[in-house]
Amino acid sequence: MVFTDLVLARGEQDGKQLSNPVLLLMRSKIVRRKIMRSKARALPVSILPSVLIAAGAPAADFAGEPGRESSAASPLNNVYFGEQHLHTQDSADAFAMGTRNTQDDAYNFCKGKAIKKSTGGGYTVQKKTPYDWCAVTDHALLMGLLPKTLDESSPLYKTKIAELIRSGTPKDMDAAFGLMMAAIQEGHPPAGFDDMALQRTAWANKKENTNKHNDPGKFTTLIAFEWTSIPYGQNLHRNVFFRDDVGPDMVYSTLDSDRAEDLWTYMDVQRAAGHEVFAIPHNSNVSNSLMFPTVNSYGLPIDKAWIARRAKHEVAVEILQTKGQSDAHPALSPNDEFADFETGFKHMLGTGGVVGNIDRSYVRNALIDGVGWQEHLGANPHKFGIVAGADAHTAFSDNEEFNYTGVHGINDATPKARLSGAGQTAGEAAIVFGTPGATGVWAPENTRTEIFDAIKRKETFGTSGPLIRVRFFGGWGYDEDLIQDKDFVKKAYAGGVPMGGDLPPKPKRAKAPTFAVWALKDPDSGNLDRIQIIKGWYKNGYPWERIYDVAWSDGRKPAGPGGEVVKIVSTDGVHVSTNYHTVPPGKLPPVGNTVDVKNASYTNTIGDTQLSAVWTDPDFDPSQHAVYYVRVLEIPTPRWSTYDAKALGIPPPAMVPATIQERAWASPIWYTPDPSVAKKAPSYPGLRDYLSE
Repeated sequence: MVFTDLVLARGEQDGKQLSNPVLLLMRSKIVRRKIMRSKARALPVSILPSVLIAAGAPAADFAGEPGRESSAASPLNNVYFGEQHLHTQDSADAFAMGTRNTQDDAYNFCKGKAIKKSTGGGYTVQKKTPYDWCAVTDHALLMGLLPKTLDESSPLYKTKIAELIRSGTPKDMDAAFGLMMAAIQEGHPPAGFDDMALQRTAWANKKENTNKHNDPGKFTTLIAFEWTSIPYGQNLHRNVFFRDDVGPDMVYSTLDSDRAEDLWTYMDVQRAAGHEVFAIPHNSNVSNSLMFPTVNSYGLPIDKAWIARRAKHEVAVEILQTKGQSDAHPALSPNDEFADFETGFKHMLGTGGVVGNIDRSYVRNALIDGVGWQEHLGANPHKFGIVAGADAHTAFSDNEEFNYTGVHGINDATPKARLSGAGQTAGEAAIVFGTPGATGVWAPENTRTEIFDAIKRKETFGTSGPLIRVRFFGGWGYDEDLIQDKDFVKKAYAGGVPMGGDLPPKPKRAKAPTFAVWALKDPDSGNLDRIQIIKGWYKNGYPWERIYDVAWSDGRKPAGPGGEVVKIVSTDGVHVSTNYHTVPPGKLPPVGNTVDVKNASYTNTIGDTQLSAVWTDPDFDPSQHAVYYVRVLEIPTPRWSTYDAKALGIPPPAMVPATIQERAWASPIWYTPDPSVAKKAPSYPGLRDYLSE
């Protein structure tokens, strides 16, 4: 055993936190190296030299983003960060929560303008780093009608719902929302809200406003809406996006149908009318395992035709938003030390505390099941790109932990309300909500068609909020020094495929696929801890996964065959305690932790500003279908609740971590074996739902 001294960050004494790497590494005389070789891997793991980054989005060229300074369209693509899931006062539930901020406010906030918030006393909010694009996805159901309840000239002014909303009290507004939901669950609009002409006008106004804010080359908007299917509290929501400037004549809501198959038919009709379209599902974590099912909405086993329809219409999946992350769950991935991240939102929506099934509710498991379906039936229903978003019902995508102001109107508009632990309309306490995520899109230029096309081809990544940049390529013969090459990106495209792609057929002489990955930190967030490649495959009819650390900071070394014991000294500034923690063989020691919990601050004296690697799969089996995706981890930084606690002068709440490791996920790359060598199991128990049989 190798023994190492570490110090636990101030305020982190609870033994439960030992599984979360919130440690300050005290190794003596560690010298950060520029090149690090891993004996366990066929190719070197390279760490690019650290760079100084000014505040704001980088404008200069970087290894992974050549041509950033040019004003011309880049054939090698630039990254554009944006929001693909946001609600304004035109969403009925947002209006019932007290939100009065508009679509104009949403777009202007994303552009970096200071906007007065309608709840919490009317203070001004502003993003530190503006976005490049935004899609406002108000609910199709009753879209734009609730603001009319304040208009004396509108027929909606005299409804019972309008009377409750105008009272302005949380109790009455909850009652108004309850009346709306009761009617919708019965399959009809609330009394007085069935005027389709009003809804068509509201949708036409939204499209016009979306086009008004679209400024090619500077700021992009997408025409979009949310289809909000929620049978018995089971979240099956999809956001629907259009490529053109006209969009459909009318949206499609759950009063039309709550079945995904019917939504796809609507999308087929719109595509035939000249409106190219795709959908993105979200919040699979509270879908009761219905988001990635083995049967269709009628209870029949899915087949190749069903799979082809889903793959055609649903090109990406939202991996994180304010109601939690849907990447992985510690119960499903027990060997993943970083799976327990923003998993506090546990209950199905509006059920009063019912916890749903999770086995088919998380993206990682869906991606792995996808290659299982490919192997079993020859088609993959879960060939998703990865995005992230807000789902904020305030018109504000406040993705920065230090700049978080709540996401549900009057329910969480102040630090005191957010930390109270009280329940709210969404069915969970405000404290368990996380900050909105962000989506990075690799596109030649910042225009509506290019942003849409990049998402469609899956050259995207999602983050938990910080604007981390990620490149991910796969091929069969990348040189081990590729990332040091000044033409890294050009050669990576030429020799393989980017994130979201399928590996080309395996050359006869190739032993295993090689992947090139690069990540650059957000200048306003923590340094980078590590890059991981997550692999999934099916074997003997069952799903398998493995996580590989492929690049990491600070010259750390994986624990040897006997493991490594670290001495952990924890302190809250007054009391000191000592514990010991074992690092399993082959695992990296924690990066450390510089967070001062009491003052909600940290320093970037650990970690690196950018990391990269060229990595070959050491466990490759050419007969097995496989999926690979990237996760990038930051060093620990304060959670938004820790910033709020500092503002109130109280300790951070114990029910959530005081520190988190922000992250990014890159869209997968898939491997499909040649039919002549592909193995097929006699049966696929991993693709069966025993509880329903």
